Amino acid sequence: MHSDHPSRPGRRRNLGLLAAGAVASAAAGLHGVAAAQPRTPLKEVRIGYQKYGTLTLLKGRGTLEKRLAAHNIAVKWTEFPAGPVLLEGLNVGSIDFGTVGEAPPIFAQAAGARLVYVGHEPASPSSEAIVVPKGSTLRTVAELRGKKVALNKGSNVHFLLVRALEKAGVPWNAIQPIYLPPADARAAFERGSVDAWVIWDPFLAAAEQQLGARVLADGRGLVSNHQFYLAARSFAEQHADITRILLDEIAKVDDWGRANPAEVAQILAVQTGLPRNVVELAGSRYAYGVKPMSHEVLREQQRIADAFHNLKLIPKPIIVADALLTASL
Repeated sequence: MHSDHPSRPGRRRNLGLLAAGAVASAAAGLHGVAAAQPRTPLKEVRIGYQKYGTLTLLKGRGTLEKRLAAHNIAVKWTEFPAGPVLLEGLNVGSIDFGTVGEAPPIFAQAAGARLVYVGHEPASPSSEAIVVPKGSTLRTVAELRGKKVALNKGSNVHFLLVRALEKAGVPWNAIQPIYLPPADARAAFERGSVDAWVIWDPFLAAAEQQLGARVLADGRGLVSNHQFYLAARSFAEQHADITRILLDEIAKVDDWGRANPAEVAQILAVQTGLPRNVVELAGSRYAYGVKPMSHEVLREQQRIADAFHNLKLIPKPIIVADALLTASL
């Protein structure tokens, strides 16, 4: 499928930037979207989430269900192991809304997925890292040359590895990337069949706390590691009011989470099944505060997309702004 070009009449009619109560400066644009699109009755909002961040807290607190019950709308939660498969679900219509890191939307957009960015969380560069086993002799990223490095293809850590190697002067084709989802990558890491693993929280925190994994480099000074909220384009266009409610409830949970780290750890432990010390470490590195898309964040995403295209990791160049509901910010 192909994204509508910004200059097409249909795209111009659908201008509007999604936002919530906490990001009310951008909210007005959604009214035009809601008015321009035919409305179909909505009985259920299907949300994709992973084992991290605000959506996990939102699910654990149950506040969204209460808010949407007033509109006779149910909430269905589906857990995904990583961002790329979550966005596959979004593209094929099995979910309406979800959150992923920086790279998955770029790979999905390059594959023609009809998704739109509706907001993001602040940068959280220490929430992802390149780790090595505790007994490893590797001490620098430069020493990864010729080594086997496990990562989830198309996930946020994909760009972290690209940037870390670039900074260390190691060409991408000088390492052996081993593409594995988190559970399989951990197993390979524990067996010693890979030399390093690039991973995000809470899997990162679990590797540190449970396996004694040592951080070779995290995202600080290399990447921003934003988390993005995305929706299926048809959902965002037809249900702008519900999208506003989603973002408003996310903003409220962000505010609550920032002020209540102990309660956050308790909810995350229950929701993820991970030990308290693991989720406390992961939670300490999380950045709260949902925001609308901005010029700066959009430029960062475009730099990532260009880097992936230059490395031939995506098949064609993309314009990230095509995945907005507005042609201008």
